[in-house]
This record gives sequence, C-alpha cells and structure tokens, in this order.
Amino acid sequence: MMFFYATLLIGIAGLITLLRLILGPSVPDRVVALDTMNTLVVAAMVLLGAAYERAIYIDIAIVYALLSYVGTLIIAKYLQGGLS
Repeated sequence: MMFFYATLLIGIAGLITLLRLILGPSVPDRVVALDTMNTLVVAAMVLLGAAYERAIYIDIAIVYALLSYVGTLIIAKYLQGGLS
C-alpha cells in the first residue's frame, strides 16, 4: 500500500511539472521543469525496483540520472551561449 501512495504522489508531481513544462513563461523555467521531470522518473524507477525487488531498475535509474545530469549541463551551457 505504501508503494501505491508513493506512486500516486510521484504521478501528481509529474502532472504539475508537466504543466510547468508546457506553460513555462521562459526557457530556463522549462529546463528546470524538464530536469525535475527527469528526477521524478528516477524516483519512480527506484520505487519500481524496490517494489519488485529487482536491482536492475536501480542500476538503470543511476545511469539515467547521470545522463540527465549531463544533458542538463549541456542545455545550460547552450543557453548561456557557450556552444557553437
């Protein structure tokens, strides 16, 4: 039952974040919303791994978090004008 409530909270947070991603007044707001969405996906994968007692989901979540971090850094560098 605890996993259900946690999934429900992550889902509600995802919907709120998706709303911010669509309606964000500026590009940095949308980037932050996308990064938050990636964090919620990582949290959902860890929750899924704990619910099904599979370590592979947690390993995938770690790799996804690393790629998400690198992607956010690249987007931030591009918005700052550093990539040509």
